[in-house]
Amino acid sequence: MAAVGSDHDLGRALGRIAETAASLTGARHAAVSLRDEDGNGPGEPVTHGAPPEGEPPAGGFLEVPVQVQGELFGTLSVAGKGDGGQFSDADLHLVRILATEAGIALSNARLHSAARQRRRWIDGAASITTALLAGPETGSTTANALTVVAEKGRELAEAATGAVLLPHAEGGMEVVAISTVLSEAVRTEAYRGRIPPRSPVVHQIDAGLAVFSDDFADDPRSVSPISRHYGPAMLLPLRSSGRVLGALALCRMSGDRRFSHTERTLGTQFAAQAAVALVLADRHRDRERLAVFEDRDRIARDLHDLVIQRLFATGMLLETARRKALVPEVREGVGQAVDELEATIQEIRTAIIALQQGPPEAPPGLRTRVLREAGAATAALGTRPSVRFTGPVDTRVDDKGARELLAALREALADVTAPAPAPSRAPARVEIAVDVTAPLPDGRPGIRLTVTGPDGAGRPLIWERPLRGGCDA
Repeated sequence: MAAVGSDHDLGRALGRIAETAASLTGARHAAVSLRDEDGNGPGEPVTHGAPPEGEPPAGGFLEVPVQVQGELFGTLSVAGKGDGGQFSDADLHLVRILATEAGIALSNARLHSAARQRRRWIDGAASITTALLAGPETGSTTANALTVVAEKGRELAEAATGAVLLPHAEGGMEVVAISTVLSEAVRTEAYRGRIPPRSPVVHQIDAGLAVFSDDFADDPRSVSPISRHYGPAMLLPLRSSGRVLGALALCRMSGDRRFSHTERTLGTQFAAQAAVALVLADRHRDRERLAVFEDRDRIARDLHDLVIQRLFATGMLLETARRKALVPEVREGVGQAVDELEATIQEIRTAIIALQQGPPEAPPGLRTRVLREAGAATAALGTRPSVRFTGPVDTRVDDKGARELLAALREALADVTAPAPAPSRAPARVEIAVDVTAPLPDGRPGIRLTVTGPDGAGRPLIWERPLRGGCDA
């Protein structure tokens, strides 16, 4: 009994009990038959010796219950007395003692298994929180965060597939992150499919209730396009602060063991912790983005309040010196310096505007797209083009006008960046000006794009269009 009680492997402990029961009672066969962890059906019996023939078996038969804290969980039986006689009261007493020990072994083994499982799930939930808050390498985007949840959930549940589902814009739910051992075709099918709003699964998840199934393929509640691949499944709500964010689906293959009561409880707790981690990760990223934007605002203020003012003051001093200069060459040189300062001020203002752009997921305005086109031409020109904006460009130009302007800009930049003969391949200065305050020749309000070629060579490209009705904000 001491040896059996100290063995956390249930199979070995029950095998030793069966062997001991047969040995002490002189039986040719002994068997321990237990229900599964949830008590729903018989499991595979643990036996010792060959089962005797006959009904009832020759040499008698004894069977006693195996109980755990007063609850029936199986039986211990012996059959076929070796000497051909019948089992005595002393034999019955020994078998009952061994059945009690089998119940203790079962209780200890399940407690030990539950403790191991609980530790794995708790460690998994902690690792998710750590990963999602670790920084840009692992949790910089929502998609990455959801994939981490799907992968860790699948690993902990020993499932074939883990998937995160979020509400669809047209109702129902859709798979947004998946981790699976199945083929790429199944993964693609999962992303393309959608659980419609009429599904009972969606109704339960929206109510914050978990969905459990022993055979998802034949479950009438399931209308998912990939449910045919799976047997036991759990769909667990991702709920935080009373709000359901989505669901975590953990699915095993058809024929695999069902999820136990303990696994269902731990999976539900894991999903709740994962939802909290997702919310914390989103807030963490929001704080990081806010810090970046605050830093950009500070740099923009410094550039505007300090650098531009000093450059402007320097330009005024140079302008005064130019007027007082007596030598023509000096006046010309100072004048060029003043022009360069004015161009530099315009470029700094453009940089200030770029620093004040919104987050990358926000639709970019015309200013941002013009700056991107200028940046794309930098490698071919050898230097970044100078960009100047006049007027509220983002609010006065509609989408169609913006597309036409960008097409004209790309064509102009392609012309000025065309390969030139080797001796002339030097950094080329190109100036881009976008003006939404310039009237057209007929007096209508319009938008004007001017692209001046390298170092002012050649005629500048001038593209003009009238501002369309409803665009003037």
